[in-house]
Amino acid sequence: MSKAIIAIDKSGSYRVYLTITTDMVEEARNIHMTTPLATAGLGRVLTAAGLMGIMLKNPQDKLTVQFKGEGPAKQILATADGCGNVKGYIANPDVDLPLTKEGKLDVGGSLGLGDLTVIKDLGLKEPYMGTIALVSGEIAEDLTAYFFISEQQNTSVALGVKIERDYHVGAAGGMIIQMLPQAEEGAVEALEAMIGSLPPLTTMIDEVRESSAGKSEGGMVQALLERVFKDMPPEYQVQRLDDREVNWSCDCSHQRLERALMSIGKKDLKEIIEEDGQAELQCQFCLKKYHFNKKELEAILEGIS
Repeated sequence: MSKAIIAIDKSGSYRVYLTITTDMVEEARNIHMTTPLATAGLGRVLTAAGLMGIMLKNPQDKLTVQFKGEGPAKQILATADGCGNVKGYIANPDVDLPLTKEGKLDVGGSLGLGDLTVIKDLGLKEPYMGTIALVSGEIAEDLTAYFFISEQQNTSVALGVKIERDYHVGAAGGMIIQMLPQAEEGAVEALEAMIGSLPPLTTMIDEVRESSAGKSEGGMVQALLERVFKDMPPEYQVQRLDDREVNWSCDCSHQRLERALMSIGKKDLKEIIEEDGQAELQCQFCLKKYHFNKKELEAILEGIS
């Protein structure tokens, strides 16, 4: 279970969304059997989607974050709702590239040139959709650009996934800072200085984990919040507004996959019945398989108008 904190500074200049998602990213790694590079990319997108989910106004609101590129990873996609339920996948879980010159996993290189698309289903007639060209493929930089270009929102996004030598996820988390309409200039300057001096997010997660032995997950996120903003001036210190959760949750079902079969149309479904007499569909998010026998397929065919 991954805890998240929503906070605001004392002057009302900016809002913070912060979470530690180590367990969630490790669960995704185990499901998709990802390489370290794929884990890093997928983990960042899952974490970002979870934070963007709890930014939605209503629990039933949903969003999709899709990174699509010409690189070997091809696509990383995650969906989330207003309750912080997250699921996702990477098109090529076996992607592998040499480390960058800085000795880091080359997430940007794995995506290459491409686009970032965010789709928000807010219960209106049409969903909101925003698309930008990838800036670097490094996920956080692209999302920062997305918020500025598509939503006209000054935002700082930090994401991190640390992979251990045995390939399991040692630390993962994310932070989104958004400036509010009446932001004071002093807050902007203080934030810029603070962000520029911060160590990697996973380094700070390791620090608070070591110093917070015995604390709950929520206590660790609170300790991380205090660690991040400890050097901000008193008037711009943050105060906790709300506690939320960001968790892996796949809502696939036999009924959902049945609707997928209906969507392929009468002609194709009839061919499946005549040639195979059965069908097996796999959820792309959790990889669970669903079997449909001939009788079930015929009933689905009859139900197509």
